[in-house]
Amino acid sequence: MIPRERIATTMNLEEPDRVPVMCQMSFGFMLLQTGFSPSEFWLSAELFTEGLLKLREIYSFDGILISLHGHSPRWQKNIIKIKDEERGEVVTWKNGDKTLFLKNDLPRHFPIKESSPPSISNFSPESIPEEINFIPVSQGLEFFFDLEHKYDVFELIKKGAGDKYSIHGEVTSPFDYLLNLFGIERAMVYLVQEPSKSREILQRYTEGVKKIALEQTQHNIDAIKISSPYAGTGFISPAFYREFVLPYEAQIARAVRVRGVYVYTHTCGAIDDRLEMMVEAGISGIECLDPPPLGDVLLDDAKKRIGDRIFIKGNIDPVNVLLLGTEEIVRKDAEFRIEVGKPGGGYILSTACSIAPHTKRENVQVLRRVAENMN
Repeated sequence: MIPRERIATTMNLEEPDRVPVMCQMSFGFMLLQTGFSPSEFWLSAELFTEGLLKLREIYSFDGILISLHGHSPRWQKNIIKIKDEERGEVVTWKNGDKTLFLKNDLPRHFPIKESSPPSISNFSPESIPEEINFIPVSQGLEFFFDLEHKYDVFELIKKGAGDKYSIHGEVTSPFDYLLNLFGIERAMVYLVQEPSKSREILQRYTEGVKKIALEQTQHNIDAIKISSPYAGTGFISPAFYREFVLPYEAQIARAVRVRGVYVYTHTCGAIDDRLEMMVEAGISGIECLDPPPLGDVLLDDAKKRIGDRIFIKGNIDPVNVLLLGTEEIVRKDAEFRIEVGKPGGGYILSTACSIAPHTKRENVQVLRRVAENMN
């Protein structure tokens, strides 16, 4: 099997020739492993593509996740100067804003004029544009699209990778857009105080995210990841998950699957109390499934409960095993995950959440060797 077939077989809940390997990488890890300019890696579709292809080769992953898209080919025209510092590069923009592009983490943006989040009482859901033009990468960090070049990076990846590897797009949960709009604390309060209006806003964002997802399916991808990091037990209850997350992610998942593309949800931390509920969204798979102590999911239990309905990607502790562990610890842990996850198919060997920035290259390379040895 070629890697693309291997992952497709797994996502279809069938048994491949061996368990596929594909991890999500933190931005800091990608920077440290490639040595690329932090600002250019963030802003340039060409360098971002080069990095993704290089990293796939280093770790022999069976697939590539395209986590950013919509890079502007004119990004350099908006920059006044770039200053090198010990921590990274400081970019000064024409509008006066500054961005610190760290060497080992996501950028930090400092607008020249701070703006306060709106209040839900005087916010109109209709003010949310039908075409979303940014990704809420992290709280306070947005990646804006060049709407004329939204999917250039998809074509660059396909040109560089061909049809050999599984290519995955990514969209962000409407729930994350809500949190980004008001800030986490205020948004959580609004869920209690203004549930009806919160749902209106979520629906508006859902239409925009669904549009992005469907546009991505037109670029010959194999799967789409719905990034939903704030939907675990540490943030909202199962009841709130059912009310404010499930209905909206379900609309996106079902629209994507109608196109014949797999779709999986990425939710960090403890999710054991909502595994079955997540499946109700109509997704093809779940990514993360953090084990204790980072989360509360046991792989054997998850396989029994949901493994006959969706594929599972993850469950390796990215901190205590991959970052802090030795190669031998990683090897034993990976062998255990494969022993539990492999029977019946539907398991992709992966870290639960992203590979931490300072993880040793050799530890990550162990994963592919284990998968091949246990064929």
